[in-house]
Amino acid sequence: MIKRRKTKEIKVGNVTIGGDSKVSVQSMVNACPDDFEGLKNQIAALKHAGCDIVRMAVVDSANVRMIAKLKELAAVDKNYDVPLVADIHFNHRLALESAYAGIDKIRINPGNIGSEDRVKIVAEVCRAKKIPIRIGVNGGSLEAPILAKHGSPTAEALTESAMYNIKLLEKYDFTDIVVSVKSSDVDQMIQTNIMLSEMCDYPLHIGVTEAGTAHIGLIKNAIGIGSLLQRGIGDTIRVSLTAAPVLEVYEGISILKSLGLYDKSINIISCPTCGRCRADVIAVANEVEKKLIAIEKKIKNNRKIKIAVMGCGVNGPGEAREADIGIAGGVNEFLLFRHGEAVTKIPACDAVDILMSEVEKIIEEE
Repeated sequence: MIKRRKTKEIKVGNVTIGGDSKVSVQSMVNACPDDFEGLKNQIAALKHAGCDIVRMAVVDSANVRMIAKLKELAAVDKNYDVPLVADIHFNHRLALESAYAGIDKIRINPGNIGSEDRVKIVAEVCRAKKIPIRIGVNGGSLEAPILAKHGSPTAEALTESAMYNIKLLEKYDFTDIVVSVKSSDVDQMIQTNIMLSEMCDYPLHIGVTEAGTAHIGLIKNAIGIGSLLQRGIGDTIRVSLTAAPVLEVYEGISILKSLGLYDKSINIISCPTCGRCRADVIAVANEVEKKLIAIEKKIKNNRKIKIAVMGCGVNGPGEAREADIGIAGGVNEFLLFRHGEAVTKIPACDAVDILMSEVEKIIEEE
């Protein structure tokens, strides 16, 4: 059982980050910030996939007008009702405009938006409107003195920058803070967040930035995010990928499931296959995984269900005895079992449908 680090509770729209809340999953729309139809369609797709918080780039005042339109839409249509984060660099006026437009959170690096007077006014407006600020630090945004001191964006430099920015906001009595320190170097990202978790109690947004394409990017994020979550560090995550934003959400949820940190979930286990297999377990497991996505949404309570697809009846049920329901391959047939105990043999051609029917029954038993 993972014991999560206790952090300050921060409200982002209708989602809570930190405290005793679940680890939330985030992504970022990549539609043009001026394309209202593109933005709303991506937001709806992300929410449907299970995304808790959506970030969008804000580069000019026209983008701010999109925020207002999206929030108006969300007020009348729940398909678009998801907290929005304005991603802002350098221009503190855009942060202020976004706050007045109804944004739910603002992502800035206080150290690169200009003088402390600018930080002060952003903090004052956000405090008045109860809008949290996410401090975003990475190797490309380090303050010149910190970079000169450390010589490169080391884990120590990144941590020092994060603490500097935290104290800058605290100086103006602002503590509604989420902290994100990311790196494309997996070990550096892990070490930075470990150090930061020992120095503050603000909730941490974790992830490996610029991780790469869907394949290698997932591996890097699974290692980085998973290592921290296993230590109890991390309150909200983004699996950054050079891929469709929806995939980031699915993979983020998968990481949480693998650590038992995702409520109301179905976890599939399947064997790697060997010479004993007499059924196409690979194809069956892939089909089961796809069909479980829709069925999972039917779970009513915070229930975790484990499904097994095993290669043989020799030791498959034994290895998967912890599964609520499972199938083990044979010659033109599968063995259906519950908690390691055989139930009946079923035709291979009907195995997936019968397994899905059994999963539905388990859900209905709740």
